[in-house]
Amino acid sequence: MVKIGLLGAGKLGKIHLSQLLTIPECEVVGFFDPDEQTAIEVSEKFSVKKFPDVASLLQACDAVDIVSSTPTHFMLAEQAIRAGKHVFVEKPMCSHLAEAEALIKLINEAHVCVQVGHVERFNPAFLALKNFALQPMFIEVHRLAQFQPRNTETSVILDLMIHDIDIILHLVPSEVHRISASGVAVLSESTDIANARIEFENGCVANLTSSRISMKKMRKMRLFQKDAYIGIDFLQKKTEIIHLLPPVNHENNGLMPTASGLSFELDTPHGKRRVAVDYPPVEDTNAIRMELQLFCQSILHNKPVAVNAMEAYRALKTAYQILEKIQKNTPVIT
Repeated sequence: MVKIGLLGAGKLGKIHLSQLLTIPECEVVGFFDPDEQTAIEVSEKFSVKKFPDVASLLQACDAVDIVSSTPTHFMLAEQAIRAGKHVFVEKPMCSHLAEAEALIKLINEAHVCVQVGHVERFNPAFLALKNFALQPMFIEVHRLAQFQPRNTETSVILDLMIHDIDIILHLVPSEVHRISASGVAVLSESTDIANARIEFENGCVANLTSSRISMKKMRKMRLFQKDAYIGIDFLQKKTEIIHLLPPVNHENNGLMPTASGLSFELDTPHGKRRVAVDYPPVEDTNAIRMELQLFCQSILHNKPVAVNAMEAYRALKTAYQILEKIQKNTPVIT
């Protein structure tokens, strides 16, 4: 069993804590939050010990779950790794690339498990595609959120778009060739809405739009590949696959049974083809619980973590390339 401590008991930290308490592979030894009032309230609500500082928590645990503000990620992760502790750190892994590079060096020297919380990898709608061959050549993404005063010091790229950057880099087996982007700071001092185009060396193109000033929420990704379209709704936990089936060889009024419905016949320049619409079963799983449980299992069984620091670094590097493009395209007002 892994003795784990929580660093940061804010809104997301409370969610992590509630899930950690349900995982049989771990024992929550306690948490630390610099806000004393918050610490008291969380300790009473969850019946979990609050520690007076980071050092005392580290002494009591084998691993830590860092869910504090992004600017503190590097400092806390560094302290934990130097103490020989395993680390789960929320995305983005650090505020700056130099910090991420230093952290990776530390990880390699310390030989500890470090997993980064790119939670959409564990979204049930995405997991529903695990048995479907994904080879996208065009990707369209919309991630829209309503404005919240918190975290406005972080751009929408690092706050929201990085989820989709990670998924796309995970799906496309190719290096990034070119990036173009634009964005606007509307209600805060950092970028609130942005669009980015990522071109890969294998020809795949991804078009991403992220906004935190929308009237409605949306988290949709559309994948287009040879003979198939795949729609993923991360918010509603729904997935659909529209794909071409082998040529029709017998009569059945153009209708054939598929995994979740019927296919229909379509005339194409190459003859009649059938188009199937499938809805893969989406399991009712909690993504945060799953990623934390996998982290604990990696520690106990000495297995690779689900999302490692190098993957998180690549996503962060791409996010900063997008930010640089936005800064270059932002006019200077005098």
